[in-house]
Amino acid sequence: MIRSPKTQPEFPGPRRWGLSWGGWFDNRRGEWWLLAQLALIAAHLLPPWPAPGAWGYAWPLPVALGGALLFLLGLALAAQAFWGLGASLTPLPDPIPGAALVTVGPYGRCRHPLYQALLLCSLGVSLALGSLLHLALLLALCAVLGGKARREERSLERLHPDYVAYRASTPAIIPRLPWLDWRVL
Repeated sequence: MIRSPKTQPEFPGPRRWGLSWGGWFDNRRGEWWLLAQLALIAAHLLPPWPAPGAWGYAWPLPVALGGALLFLLGLALAAQAFWGLGASLTPLPDPIPGAALVTVGPYGRCRHPLYQALLLCSLGVSLALGSLLHLALLLALCAVLGGKARREERSLERLHPDYVAYRASTPAIIPRLPWLDWRVL
């Protein structure tokens, strides 16, 4: 039995997001950006290197606790941004065709609050562990998320005519940080 597109249910997930095997090979919807992002996030599970005690001093407990709190704050902000996107959520930099442009809630604070939350989590892990490796992962994540956001915004401009005004008035990821906020100030 063949169903017409109108009778097929709309399920959130890989098919709705446009994920396909071909896309992983040719990057048609920005799958390589997602792959780089996921690899960097997973690399945060690596142990600290060099170990904080390797230089002959103990990592300060207040710094480690502050890092843990930043990580938890990042998780809370990520959940808020995740739910704020609703049906417009996709892990790819190419938006879902026909999805609404979300500019309220966490998206009124910055254009990419999920990316901001990921960077906050990464900074928290770096401070909690006192690891140069994790600091390098944070910097690499800044580069990947900045590039992914720029690709996403080119698509959003084509889909939503009012995106240009939103971009001009709202920080990208981190306000006034050149690679992470490219508004004309």
